[in-house]
Amino acid sequence: MRPCPKLATDIIIENERGIVLIDRLNPPYGIAICGGYAEVGITLEENAIKEAMEETGLEVMLYNPEKPFCVKSDPKRDPREHIVSTVYIGWADGTPEAGSDAKKTLVFSNLELSDLLENHPERFAFPDHHDILSMYLKARNKIPVPDFGFLGIDDYIDTCKWYYGSKI
Repeated sequence: MRPCPKLATDIIIENERGIVLIDRLNPPYGIAICGGYAEVGITLEENAIKEAMEETGLEVMLYNPEKPFCVKSDPKRDPREHIVSTVYIGWADGTPEAGSDAKKTLVFSNLELSDLLENHPERFAFPDHHDILSMYLKARNKIPVPDFGFLGIDDYIDTCKWYYGSKI
């Protein structure tokens, strides 16, 4: 039997403070998007939500479960083995707390994330997480960034529904 790539999910988590990432506890070390191997018996969407909860303690709502943000499948994307990852974007209220594979959680504003991407790409555990987050920021600039002092979460979700073209 021919070996097959492993399947995983990653999730970009937005919250009122910014973008939630983790500093990995296990190799490969560095900053990463939350995620992990897909588990038998649950959907990829459920897996992404589960991984976010395990690594940050946050309960995430996916913006568009039926249309992931992107899929990454380069055989060299992960130094451990060939892993194909489906990437989602979601929202979570609350303060993230490190758990499972996370040494600590990190929250970046869009400006701080842009600086990290531009000036410190070596800090990422996986090179394609740099690429995914760069794509995310470019896409994110096409819809309004929430200011919850002015724009309520319901208005923001309505904007996301309009932008992503489906029910979230």
